[in-house]
Amino acid sequence: MLKRFTEVEGKYIEKIIGQERYAFSTSDYVEFYEMLEMANRGGYQGNVIKFFDFETGNVYTPFEKKRNIIYGNPVYTDGYYYFLQGDYDKGVLTLYRYIPGEILEKETELNIDDVNLYNLHIMGTKVYVISNSEKFECYYPEKISFSVGDNESAMFIEDDKIYFEKWIEEGYDDENNCITDDYNFYHVVVVRDFYGNVISEEVGNLYQSQDGNWWIS
Repeated sequence: MLKRFTEVEGKYIEKIIGQERYAFSTSDYVEFYEMLEMANRGGYQGNVIKFFDFETGNVYTPFEKKRNIIYGNPVYTDGYYYFLQGDYDKGVLTLYRYIPGEILEKETELNIDDVNLYNLHIMGTKVYVISNSEKFECYYPEKISFSVGDNESAMFIEDDKIYFEKWIEEGYDDENNCITDDYNFYHVVVVRDFYGNVISEEVGNLYQSQDGNWWIS
C-alpha cells in the first residue's frame, strides 16, 4: 500500500533512532561550521527541519525557514525529541525539546563564540551537546574537554562514560602508496571517563540499532 504524508516535497526522510513513530528531514544539509564560511559570502538562505508522523501522516515544522538559521539532526531520548538550532545573526545555538504538535521548549542556549562548531551535535542516553575534532568537548549539561587522537570519534555517552571508536590501519606501504598482503583495517572501541582517562580498550565496531541500543561487532 502506498501512503502519502500531508506534505510531499520529494525530500529524503530518515527514521529517528530509538522510537518508531517519527522520521525527519532537513531542506538542506549544512554543517554548523559551514555557516561561518557562508557568512563571509553574504550569508545563507536558511534551512527547515520537519517531522513526519507515520501514525497520522501529518508533517510538523517547528520553525519556518529564516535566513542564516540552520538545524542539526534530532535525537530521541526520555520521551522527547531534541534538536539544535544555529542562529548566526544572533550568534547563538539553542537546544530545543520537542513533541510534534504538543511541546516546543528551549532547553539551553549557547554562545556561538564559546563553541567549536566542527562536528557539533547531540549524543547520549541523556542529552549532551558535544563537538569532536582534535579535542572532545561537551558544552551541556556540563563542561568537559580533553584531547583525543586524530582517528578517534565519540559515539555515545552512558553512565558517565564516553565511548569512542578509532580506526586502525595496518600493513599499508606508504612509500609505494599501496596495501600489502598483511593489510588490515579495523576499529577499536575506547571507553574514557569525563577527564579523558582510558577505562578500557578493545577491538570492535560500534553500531546503533533502530531501537536505540548499541552493538559491538
